[in-house]
Amino acid sequence: MQRRSFLFSLAARRSRPNIVLVLADDLGSNDLSCYGSRDIRTPHIDGIAARGVRFSRFYANAPECTPTRTALLTGRYPQRVGGLECAIGTGNVGRYDEAAWLQQRGELGLPPAESVLAHALRERGYSTACMGKWHLGYAEKHWPAAHGFDESFGVLGGNADYFRHTEDAGDHVLFENRRRVKRDGYLTDLIADAAIAWIEKRKRGTPFFLYLPFTAPHAPIQDPDGGPGTPDLKGNRAIYAKMVERMDRRLGDVLAALNRTGAADNTLVIFTSDNGADANGSNAPLRGRKSSLWEGGIRAGCVMRFPGVIREGVECAQLGLTFDLTATVLAAAGARAARLDGIDLLPVATGQRPASSRTAFWRYKRAERRLKAVREGDLKLVGENGKEELYDLAADPLERSGLLASRPEDAARLRALLARWEKDVAAPRLAGFPA
Repeated sequence: MQRRSFLFSLAARRSRPNIVLVLADDLGSNDLSCYGSRDIRTPHIDGIAARGVRFSRFYANAPECTPTRTALLTGRYPQRVGGLECAIGTGNVGRYDEAAWLQQRGELGLPPAESVLAHALRERGYSTACMGKWHLGYAEKHWPAAHGFDESFGVLGGNADYFRHTEDAGDHVLFENRRRVKRDGYLTDLIADAAIAWIEKRKRGTPFFLYLPFTAPHAPIQDPDGGPGTPDLKGNRAIYAKMVERMDRRLGDVLAALNRTGAADNTLVIFTSDNGADANGSNAPLRGRKSSLWEGGIRAGCVMRFPGVIREGVECAQLGLTFDLTATVLAAAGARAARLDGIDLLPVATGQRPASSRTAFWRYKRAERRLKAVREGDLKLVGENGKEELYDLAADPLERSGLLASRPEDAARLRALLARWEKDVAAPRLAGFPA
């Protein structure tokens, strides 16, 4: 990077830029036009990439909602928290042994003491808001206000009817700040409207952080142009596409609010997804989908723009993970947090530092399933309940040709790395769990 651009970058960081962090829900890695989709149009998300950087090797920290969101708010592997290695079930259900144990003790959720993102930004003078899906605990002690968010609006759990705002059992889960509320409208629109209203009432000179986790395009698959009683059309690609396009259009309205209020030129905007698509979306040609550790379950699109700091139209091959966004946001804001596992991606995105190789780990638990994976460079060891496979992702990105038999030494090395990592991330709050 030229010296002038570098100095501008440093100046922008010192000025405490505004930050808008957008998280889609169950969006397929092939469901954005800027990542190759031919049947879904996402001009506003594409515009973020065109005016900034598109990451070509970005991963969610988990193949489901809750653990990825845990990684984002803590900046660390979700396993360090304990009991949140799969999505919290509808109605506050623990879906595997440790999670069920925590639920029985009234502790199923993200402890506020583990959160760093909003807390650190608020300490830096930021106004903070969470508008959208929470899914980090049903008990009020786990709600956004306890995690450093000044204001919040959205749904508590993993999904809700887009018109009735109820979960499977009929429970109404729409909330605003510390109370349950009722609103009329399609959930994607309500979330966007709340975000826009919050942006427009910000005082000039006070930086803000908007965490915008849409529920779209998570099931139920409901036509945005319908109304109460609109059916869930599972597997309907056309309706799924409309849901993604509605999210993109409303994100465009949020970006327009940044322009209208004069905030856009000093705002870092980031968009990604919490995991790969389920059967409703497309991760093609990658293998697997949500709730798996194949590439299709954990690969996600990620784009960001930062005017005057990131050049336009950058393609970045740095391997990134969700918790890197935490480190990136905090670094851009000049905020501090201890014990982060993620890295600041801005030096690579701005060309100050070349992309580097790194080792990344995943573990997923649900019912009796135990999935583990480690990627070191281009080698990836992935296993389920003790059955392992080894792949070279540079030569075989679709994970079709297993190398376990031909490269046992590599497999043993990765297995040892994974075992050391599991020991390192053991969660203190599970110390009393009766194994």
